[in-house]
Amino acid sequence: MLHALLIVLTLLALACLPCLLAMMVTADIAAEAAFRALRRRIRRWRTRRDAQRLARRAGLGAPRATTEPAGPPIEQVAADLRRLGRQRIGVATRSPVWFAAVQRAYDDRLTVACLALEIDEHLRELTGVDLEIERVRVEGELQAAGFGLAGGDADRRQDQF
Repeated sequence: MLHALLIVLTLLALACLPCLLAMMVTADIAAEAAFRALRRRIRRWRTRRDAQRLARRAGLGAPRATTEPAGPPIEQVAADLRRLGRQRIGVATRSPVWFAAVQRAYDDRLTVACLALEIDEHLRELTGVDLEIERVRVEGELQAAGFGLAGGDADRRQDQF
């Protein structure tokens, strides 16, 4: 009897061994998927938190659940971005302090545009070269979404070349 029980347990262990090995191999994949999902939730939570902070800073109070826009009209944001973009290229290069202020205002408007178009951005979290790369990425995302950043005179200059 004991010998038969041992044989049955051995056969059961052999039958379950592939399943156990498969679970061990895919456990890291499942854990990574769960970790990515958690990171996405945290990123969404931070984006909402940043939007609320930006709204409070702009004097808009808490975001409302109504259909009213949470910020300035998108046309105004686009006009501000074009104006600040021209200043970044022209006058702002004369003074480091002025350039930093224009750059900060440009980044703030990029953030507002990204919030309006629901584009992920990390401009406030980065510095240095990483910030420059993120700024270029965000500008590309906005242009891909149909948001015109170049001013009329900049378009004419590009057509000449």
